[in-house]
Order: sequence, then structure tokens, then C-alpha cells
Amino acid sequence: MVKEIERYGIPVVHMSTIITISESVGANRIVPTIAIPHPVGNPKISPKDEDALRHDLVDRAVRALGTEVDEQSFF
Repeated sequence: MVKEIERYGIPVVHMSTIITISESVGANRIVPTIAIPHPVGNPKISPKDEDALRHDLVDRAVRALGTEVDEQSFF
């Protein structure tokens, strides 16, 4: 699905804990995340630190959207 959306000129970021899946589906912009049960969070850290972690992941994804890529890239 990622490749099909990008064929229409819409950039896509694939955020995944298992980056081999991102690679196998052909995602060009990949943001590795934390863990399968909590991809964009970590309940073992303080709420303040978790908020910062989430902001960092989303910031990376937004920056990846604005980056031209010709091949699979990790952010």
C-alpha cells in the first residue's frame, strides 16, 4: 500500500518496530519505533519523558515527509 500511495505523488512514512517489514513492503521513508505493544510510547518511563519520546518520533516522521528520497531511508 505504501508504494501505491507514493505512485500518486503522496509521500508516506512507515513507522514500525520491525523495520524488516518496512523494507519488505518497499517503504522509502522508515522511522523505527519503540516496541510492538507500544510503537510510539514507552510505559516504563515517566509521562514527561514519554511525551518527549512521542514528540521526537512524530518530528522525525514529519521531517521524513519533507525529504526527497530515491531509495529506502531511515530517519
